[in-house]
Amino acid sequence: MMQPHFQGALRAGVRPRELLGWAMYDFANSGFTTVVITALFNAYFVAVVAGNAPWATLAWTAALSVSYALIVLSAPVIGAFADLRAAKKKLLAITTTGCVLFTGLLYFAQPETLWLAIVCVVAANFFYGTGENLIAAFLPEIAKDRALGRVSGWGWGIGYLGGLTTLGLCLLYVTWAEARGQSAAQFVPVTMLITAALFALASLPTFLLLRERAVPRVAAGDVPTAWSRLRQTLHHLRPFADLRRFLICSVFYQAGIQVVITLAAVYATQAMGFNTRQTLLLVFVVNIAAAVGAFVFGHVQDRIGHVRAIALILAGWIVTILLAWAAAGLSRDAALFWMAAALAGLCLGGAQSAGRALVGVLAPPSRLAEFYGFWGLAVKLASIAGPLSYGLTTWLTGGDHRRALLLTGVYFVIGLILLAGVNVARGRRAALRARHLAG
Repeated sequence: MMQPHFQGALRAGVRPRELLGWAMYDFANSGFTTVVITALFNAYFVAVVAGNAPWATLAWTAALSVSYALIVLSAPVIGAFADLRAAKKKLLAITTTGCVLFTGLLYFAQPETLWLAIVCVVAANFFYGTGENLIAAFLPEIAKDRALGRVSGWGWGIGYLGGLTTLGLCLLYVTWAEARGQSAAQFVPVTMLITAALFALASLPTFLLLRERAVPRVAAGDVPTAWSRLRQTLHHLRPFADLRRFLICSVFYQAGIQVVITLAAVYATQAMGFNTRQTLLLVFVVNIAAAVGAFVFGHVQDRIGHVRAIALILAGWIVTILLAWAAAGLSRDAALFWMAAALAGLCLGGAQSAGRALVGVLAPPSRLAEFYGFWGLAVKLASIAGPLSYGLTTWLTGGDHRRALLLTGVYFVIGLILLAGVNVARGRRAALRARHLAG
């Protein structure tokens, strides 16, 4: 019954089952970021693996920053290589395998294996982030221009449902283990195995149903060829003024978002005094709201325009930060914090979906993987700047998480200011004029 609705949003030759295969990757990989980065392992790393040392939060953010730095260095080249060889799907299989493997190895994360835990976090997050760029590059191939927002929203919405599924299974296991007197050092490692297994299983429909439509442009697209193509693109970036401005805007507002994704559980435990079960329930609320936000804002974005939708979302983020800052005051207002969490979820789902769709509008159709690599570069720069600045602030202020959160709010304000200069219609015309860049 939904097929005609889907078909109206898809390009000619794209079947609804391909949309399902594409969206299922969001479902699959969201378990990793929800459980490892946002809800469970981050707080476990700070409190147990690093023993709540003064440098524990900084160590966590530094480990993630190293992985993001590796993505920053590699993303545009991997994107260019994927375009040259029509290898998005093959590279996606490699990154999926890598993330699943190193997530499983986090089972061995204990205080005496601190460096093993750091290496596995760096590797798993690198493969996750690279795969995220590759799956995003399929979006403009399967969705019509006028439907990019809603199709991206479907993917993010299903992704948050995937995160909830993995988190729910982990919460059931944690509840069972705590009832039997197990400690976090016993039950958290097992949740890493659960997360890895679900990622591997849920990603199978992507590889079975999604087609690689790109055509190889070279007989032997080696890395030097990809590098030369990247240099050519950088040389010709001048016509893409609106894309460049949006990518710079993305660096700032994504820095704030990455703080929330990376340190939500740490803030909840350190500033609000939440226990493990409360923290997991908190992330449940955020993810349910994020799924709603992704679905709703995908349609809103197609109706009111990309820039207006993202501006509305960033205003919501600024309100969220102020609410969470006030909630962690002397009285620790839990109700206010839960309100901030629900609003954060709505803004999270909307922002991630909207940004991915807008890049699809502003990128040249012939070099989607490469330009999504630039988008990934912007997001990963943000992933370094945001969490690392938060970690440094807590370290320099003796663990003042509220002050670090206020710094996070500044990123959203700067992003909102930069967004005002993005002209989508002009940027789309520049992208369509760039067909001569192909091959």
